[in-house]
Amino acid sequence: MDDIKLTKLANCAGCGAKVGAGELAKLLEDIRVHSDPNLLVGFDRSDDASVYKISDELALVQTVDFFPPIADDPYTFGAIAATNALSDVYAMGGEPKLALNIMAVPENMPAEAVHNILRGGYDKVFEAGALITGGHSIYDDEPKYGLAVTGFVHPDKMLTNSGARPGDILLYTKPLGIGVLTSGMKSDMVKPETIALANSLMTTLNKSARDAMVKYRVHACTDITGFGLMGHMLEMAQGSDTEIQIRVDAVDIIPDALELARLGVLPAGMYRNRKFAGAFVDVGELELAVQDLLFDPQTSGGLLIAVDESDADALFEAYADMVYRLAFLRTKSGADADDIVQEVFLRAMRAKPVW
Repeated sequence: MDDIKLTKLANCAGCGAKVGAGELAKLLEDIRVHSDPNLLVGFDRSDDASVYKISDELALVQTVDFFPPIADDPYTFGAIAATNALSDVYAMGGEPKLALNIMAVPENMPAEAVHNILRGGYDKVFEAGALITGGHSIYDDEPKYGLAVTGFVHPDKMLTNSGARPGDILLYTKPLGIGVLTSGMKSDMVKPETIALANSLMTTLNKSARDAMVKYRVHACTDITGFGLMGHMLEMAQGSDTEIQIRVDAVDIIPDALELARLGVLPAGMYRNRKFAGAFVDVGELELAVQDLLFDPQTSGGLLIAVDESDADALFEAYADMVYRLAFLRTKSGADADDIVQEVFLRAMRAKPVW
């Protein structure tokens, strides 16, 4: 049990194993689906979960997420995977209620390790106030774990990633650099205290962030995961038919991740994300390592929230007690160019839908 290092059993870690957004769009082309007026959000939109209207007061939110190990410790891996899967429901403004386990494990994996993966997942679902009611497991050479999650939201209060408006302020609730750090971990290049920080970030539920934001005039929300900040921000820009300009010096980056990026320690998912979103991003003369971190795939990342400018300060203050500093980002329409120190300009070119 003590000798198991789960990340050594996986080719890719966490959300870095995600199929690239550009490839996913091709895979979903020409697939026939039913139309239903009660389906408020479906797979034809680049959103975090599907939403189906049950009544005028209630809508069902459904999502699924699983991946190979991103931590060596089985309990920590289970907790991270569950935290990540629950996040999609929070991003839609919903509350998770039911979950199903999805698990693949090597046939020779010790029972205690399998138990601890599950225990990590159950503990996070319990913390979220939801229930695991079953699941499905198979044998596989590479371990994988995650959840299918069902939640609820009022149909008139659900959030999507496509409602951002000119002048909105964007808040992001966790620092960047998880993908780079996990690549460094595979080569034993990350200090124990930085690994502890990364694990703490990835096991922090977005529940508190969701509970605070629904009290304010939030127009759009998404969680930042495998497509990185630029990939998910591109989806928001395209879906909202707007342009986004951000202050890079306002984006919190884990210092050790920046050092690794400067050494060229980068996950494969970063290159996929840059291939997908790079043509839409004007990075100017921004340092290459910082650019890489903007495309870095995050696992169990924070919420990217587009809030009305008049409510931005209040929401920011509501987050004051959270552990991690937030980044203030601003849409181009509301930005004062004189205040931009280093800027990234995201062009919302609507060539075709992105999923």
